[in-house]
Amino acid sequence: MLRRARQEVAQVADIVFGAVKPGIMVKVLSEIASSLNKDSLVVSIAAGITLEQLARALGHDRKIVRAMPNTPSLVNAGMTSVTPNALVTPEDIADVLNIFRCFGAAEEIAEPMIHPVVGVSGSAPAYVFMFIEAMADAAVLGGMPRAQAYKFAAQAVMGSAKMVLETGKHPGELKDMVCSPGGTTIEAVRVLEEKGFRSAVIEAMAKCMEKSEKMSKS
Repeated sequence: MLRRARQEVAQVADIVFGAVKPGIMVKVLSEIASSLNKDSLVVSIAAGITLEQLARALGHDRKIVRAMPNTPSLVNAGMTSVTPNALVTPEDIADVLNIFRCFGAAEEIAEPMIHPVVGVSGSAPAYVFMFIEAMADAAVLGGMPRAQAYKFAAQAVMGSAKMVLETGKHPGELKDMVCSPGGTTIEAVRVLEEKGFRSAVIEAMAKCMEKSEKMSKS
C-alpha cells in the first residue's frame, strides 16, 4: 500500500492493524502516526516489536496492542495472544479479542509472556507439522499409502488436542488412558522417552523463546 493510501486509511479507521514485516513496522507506523484519530487503536502483528518501540513510533499517548496469532488462524483454528498498553480500555480489549476469536481462540497476556507464547503457540505449528510428517513416514514404512497416512496422523493430532481442551484432563492422564499394560502404546512411549522426545521439545522451545527475546532487544 502506498504511503498516502495508508495515511487515508488511518484517518478513518477506529482500529488500525499493522501487519507488515517486523523490519519495516516502525517505519510504517511512523508514517501514519500523525494521520491517526485521537482515539484510534493500533494493533501490531509483528514479532519482536515491543510496546515501547511501538509507542516511540506512534506517540506515547496512543492506545496500542501487540497481537501474536499463529498460522492455524488460516483455517479458523488459530490461537492469538493480545497484549495492551496501559491506555487501552477494557472495551477496546474486548473488541480486539472478539476480532481474533473470529478465526480461533484468543487470550490477553502480559508482555513478558510473549516469548513463551512464541514458543508454545506462534512457532508451535511447525513442530506439530514435523510430528505429523514423522508419524506419516512411519506409517508409509509399514505399507500405508502416503495420502492416507497424512490423514490418519493429522486426525490423531487434532483429536488428541480436542480431548485436552474439552475434557479438562491432564495430558499425562489422557496418555495413560491409551497405554495398556504390556501393550503397543506403552512400548512406543518407552522408545520416545529413551530417545529424549520430551527433552528435545523442551530444549527446542527454550531456544525459540531465547531467540524471541533477543529479537525484541535488537
